[in-house]
Amino acid sequence: MKKKIGLLVTGGLLVSSTAHAQAPSVEALSISLDMVWVMVAALLVFFMHAGFAMLESGFTRSKNALNILMKNFLTISIAAVLYLAIGYALMFGSSGGGFLGLDGFFLTGHEDQIGFFIFQAMFAATCATIISGAVAERMKLSSYILLTVAMTTFIYPVVGHWVWGGGWLGELGFSDFAGSTVVHLTGALGAIVAVKFLGARIGKYENGKVNVIPGHNIPLGALGVFILWLGWFGFNGGSTLAADPTLIPHVITTTMLSASAGVLVSALYTRLRYKRVDASLTLNGALAGLVGITAGTGEVSPIGAIFVGMVAGVILVEAVTFIDRKAKVDDPVGAIAVHGVCGIWGTLAVGLFSTSTGLFYGGGVTQLVIQAVGILAVMAWTVGTASLFLYIVTRFTSIRVTKEEEITGLDFSEHGSSAYEFKETLFSDNSSTPEFGTGLVHRLDNLGKTSTKVKQV
Repeated sequence: MKKKIGLLVTGGLLVSSTAHAQAPSVEALSISLDMVWVMVAALLVFFMHAGFAMLESGFTRSKNALNILMKNFLTISIAAVLYLAIGYALMFGSSGGGFLGLDGFFLTGHEDQIGFFIFQAMFAATCATIISGAVAERMKLSSYILLTVAMTTFIYPVVGHWVWGGGWLGELGFSDFAGSTVVHLTGALGAIVAVKFLGARIGKYENGKVNVIPGHNIPLGALGVFILWLGWFGFNGGSTLAADPTLIPHVITTTMLSASAGVLVSALYTRLRYKRVDASLTLNGALAGLVGITAGTGEVSPIGAIFVGMVAGVILVEAVTFIDRKAKVDDPVGAIAVHGVCGIWGTLAVGLFSTSTGLFYGGGVTQLVIQAVGILAVMAWTVGTASLFLYIVTRFTSIRVTKEEEITGLDFSEHGSSAYEFKETLFSDNSSTPEFGTGLVHRLDNLGKTSTKVKQV
């Protein structure tokens, strides 16, 4: 990553030096093309936030849709400003003992890296917005903003420095091409800490039962998945940091194949397990495949990418079930399973499927061990710092809305408005919702044995 940054910086200087030349050199034109590609990729990653907004809105209740939209708009805006001020310096500044960057605040001394900065700022926002879906429907907007500030200014940049900024994990040989661990696992770990501090939504777990609280608009969620899928081509493809005519097609191909395999296997697996193809799990299967391939997209073969996506599709279904039913962690959109569990799998998959260092290609277990060490280090750092931060915050104020506000809906309690022009049934707490499965799994194997009536608030 450091070498690629250097090439972009050198390229920027070359372009500047030829700005007034009558005939730009071939090298300057090549560097300009590299920068254009990275900027296009940055725009695609920015558009992913529309996908997150649609997915989270669709998978949650209509009375909270406006709150979801506001969180996503605020996340991308906060991340851009604070990553400029602090986050980029901590991530890509001169390394202090391999732990964090020491210079470059407000890009001081790094002005020639502005193109690389904006691309990385989109990644910082992506990491933070993963938390939004997991804490949906019960976290105060102000508390969410504070956690976003912590993630984008300190927690995420330190992880990024370890891997991409010349830090100790990168030096150790840890490989994460576009962020299965750096972005996705880090965001998911922040999410699970926040959810544990918040607790479950009202009515989710009652009298030993796990009650489903269905989303209000699955087509909207599906649109969000398609947008995310499109944006992921920029997320992974842009991480080449160059308009490489060989690497970019390879990265986009492995990205597409892994996502497709995730969809097909999650659909088939839910059919075998629940006797029906579960729509919400199949949609998340695409994201599982995308997260899974993100770490190794540049060094995994197309066939290997299919296997990565296939395993991710199965892991996704089982992880959602375990997190929701066994661990009793209330994650309305399945973000922890998609970005966390599948992020771990994708990172480990590099040690198995990398054509240069993977176990299945004669590379031994060294890379796999290094990948595991990196995962454990990121888990310890993110869980520890996020827990400490939220513990301090909760000493001063509650991070959760009141029961009345949650029942009424965060659209009214936080924004005084509604996303839709119709009146809803309010002041119902789901207390009579029968056991019908997890937040995403509808217990299709029990159809006909239990009531299927689910009250939506």
